[in-house]
Amino acid sequence: MLSGLANPRQAAAQVLNFALVLSTAFMMWKGLSIASNSPSPIVVVLSGSMEPAFQRGDLLFLWNRNLLAPTDVGEVVVYNVRDKDIPIVHRIVRKFQSVDGDEAKAKLLTKGDNNAADDTELYAKGQDYLERRDIIGSVVGYIPFVGYVTILLSEHPWLKTVMLGIMGLFVVLQRE
Repeated sequence: MLSGLANPRQAAAQVLNFALVLSTAFMMWKGLSIASNSPSPIVVVLSGSMEPAFQRGDLLFLWNRNLLAPTDVGEVVVYNVRDKDIPIVHRIVRKFQSVDGDEAKAKLLTKGDNNAADDTELYAKGQDYLERRDIIGSVVGYIPFVGYVTILLSEHPWLKTVMLGIMGLFVVLQRE
């Protein structure tokens, strides 16, 4: 018989340990979200539109602490298009100040480094520019290729089931 299932108390401890690991990861994610003032402080580059600056699979760290601070031309930002869930990583190529100089009302135009045209075709219908509120965060650092795990899991959903099964098996078979 499996050793993890022989003792109900030991099995419960293993399940609780697994739950502790998951809740710790969730708390770290929420802590990063609060510290960076970004709903998604870490994102994965999903396309080659920002090559050579960032490659597909790079893990990006975002910072959005200063909502009213100037967002400059040349800055790489991650933004959400209204009514879509996929964040886009592109560079600010033009900035139009508002008449009253309010930074939050400045109009921003973005473009991928590897794209021929700007992002106006990517924006929501009727949207010609981005505003500061559309930006999730500015890129402050990255780790190359670490995000490929996320890409593989999204492109091959069956891998999620396999990975969860393997993790569950380790929890059951773990000896203390």
